[in-house]
Amino acid sequence: MLREPGAVAERSKGMEIEELVQRQRNFFRTGRTKDVAFRIAALQKLENSIVKYEKEINEALYADLHKSAFEGYMTEVGLSLSELRFLIKNTAAWSKTRRVRTPLAQFHAKSYVVQEPYGAALVMSPWNYPFMLSLEPAAGAIAAGNCCIIKPSAYAPATSSILKRIISETFQEDYVAVVEGGRQENARLLEQKFDYIFFTGSVAVGRLVMEKAAAHLTPVTLELGGKSPCIVDRDAKLSLAAKRIVFGKFLNSGQTCVAPDYCFVHESVKEEFIGYLVKWIDKMIGKQPFSNPDYPKMINEKHYDRVLGLVQGEKIVTGGCGKRETLQIAPTVLKDVSPDAPVMQEEIFGPVLPVMTFRDISEVERFVTDRPKPLALYLFTNSRETADRITGSLSFGGGCINDTIIHLATSRMGFGGVGASGMGSYHGKKSFETFSHEKSVVNKSTWMDLPIRYMPYTKTKDKLMRKFLK
Repeated sequence: MLREPGAVAERSKGMEIEELVQRQRNFFRTGRTKDVAFRIAALQKLENSIVKYEKEINEALYADLHKSAFEGYMTEVGLSLSELRFLIKNTAAWSKTRRVRTPLAQFHAKSYVVQEPYGAALVMSPWNYPFMLSLEPAAGAIAAGNCCIIKPSAYAPATSSILKRIISETFQEDYVAVVEGGRQENARLLEQKFDYIFFTGSVAVGRLVMEKAAAHLTPVTLELGGKSPCIVDRDAKLSLAAKRIVFGKFLNSGQTCVAPDYCFVHESVKEEFIGYLVKWIDKMIGKQPFSNPDYPKMINEKHYDRVLGLVQGEKIVTGGCGKRETLQIAPTVLKDVSPDAPVMQEEIFGPVLPVMTFRDISEVERFVTDRPKPLALYLFTNSRETADRITGSLSFGGGCINDTIIHLATSRMGFGGVGASGMGSYHGKKSFETFSHEKSVVNKSTWMDLPIRYMPYTKTKDKLMRKFLK
């Protein structure tokens, strides 16, 4: 019986992936990755490799997304290096066994918590920040003592290729590896039994990842997205608010999971605020954005067409056009947008900002509460009362008051979603904790044995137990 060549190749690829996962599981069993010095050395090697290949990384990001070297360093390479250096500095301290108090009822004993790596981890990254969103979670997995397979997005092939080169030159495949490819490889990987899966991407694919992980009871972190609101109250510094919103919204041509998706502005300052938006778009990106050598592009034609389709029939203040040859869409502002408009029904993930108005902040609260919990929320106000009200009443992954985006650019706070925008968090210590199991241990003494817990139970024992467990 003759076999189809494609079927043979597919089976071969599946066997290669299965073998790679097994090799990583075998390497983990040697115990080498549990050695803290080994982990720190691995992180230092990775840092050195990134520095060595910075030029090639920037070229790859430009090829995939038309990112300038400055934006590439600011949002990908620099953040990855900063995270690595923070992990190198702190991994030894985080890895130490931690003593905790022992309840009187367990006298005499010592209680402690051991940080234990899971084993073989899978990191699945998206195309919008293809370098940073591959390496930051992978660095956390390494710091915690895991083996790791990184699966970059096929939509960013140049970055995927340089990632493969960096990782293969830095580590043996049994420890850390990159698997390139598309949906077929994703499916093959998700059929394997991993000890932890970290996924960044769309809600739809996140559901599939969770479903596949459930078959092996594999714990997951899902970093998803959603429609992140931006609220501008009447007392905000409007020009500064517009400037910072333009930065956050049009960074990477709007292809940022925490970009302001839509804007609610108090009706009394709407026109003034929109005027400032146009002013800062012109100053920062230019009146002719397609002539700006630093202005990024959409990842592919499919997303280019999807985003341009969302602006059809809307009131366009500025932009609203594209250049198909380069897959660039001009920074676009829409006004008087209806909540029922197509642009308000899905995450935009492109350089389009719908602007809506409100009279009372309670209208915004109801609007956001009635929809899936967003990954980010941004509020511009000079009122401490309003800031406390919004941060206290609305649920969202994280955000900023009087700025955008920057809450994720730190290793000292966790970053993650809530509800439909994701589960779990990472960055800095949170990354270490995400890829670690806290193993609780009680070491009970043998020189004495309190009889209170043993049968037969008596009234005297009952009284003593109630005192112990107060």
